[in-house]
Amino acid sequence: MRITVLRLGHRPARDKRLSTHLLLAARAFGASDAVYSGTKDPGLEESVAKIVRDWGGDFSVAYEGNWRRAVRDWKGKVVHLTMYGLPAQGAVSEVRAADEPLLVVVGGPKVPREMYGMADWNLSVTTQPHSEVSALAVFLHLLLGGSELGLGFPGARLRIVPSASGKDVAVSKD
Repeated sequence: MRITVLRLGHRPARDKRLSTHLLLAARAFGASDAVYSGTKDPGLEESVAKIVRDWGGDFSVAYEGNWRRAVRDWKGKVVHLTMYGLPAQGAVSEVRAADEPLLVVVGGPKVPREMYGMADWNLSVTTQPHSEVSALAVFLHLLLGGSELGLGFPGARLRIVPSASGKDVAVSKD
């Protein structure tokens, strides 16, 4: 299943680390790519591109100034992660069964009411305030049933060698 994450309303001065962490979680937990709206931030794009160069995979990030167009023009289904939605754990099998490209929308600043009507599903990962990073990671874990925990990232220059104690990183000479 192709999964794209749309980050609404990136604000570089305020969201730089949070948006970076969101996009890194998207990549690590199985998304194919991401799009962000708000303020264009070449630094954000370069940070993610550097991670991909070092740690492998084909993940990419694009900017779309008009999030409404990104949602409206999407060819597939749209999931909006919000604490006001239906419980994700109860709807995830329906989302999985749709078997279409999936756009997972996560907010930043206040999400316009219009987004709720544009989504095929408005889903919550708990009904308590928490970060969009945690909501995305938990949702992708539910959606992919744990398979994302064993993903391979071809072309990696750096690779963690699991260790019970210490840090072991293998570096490719390529």
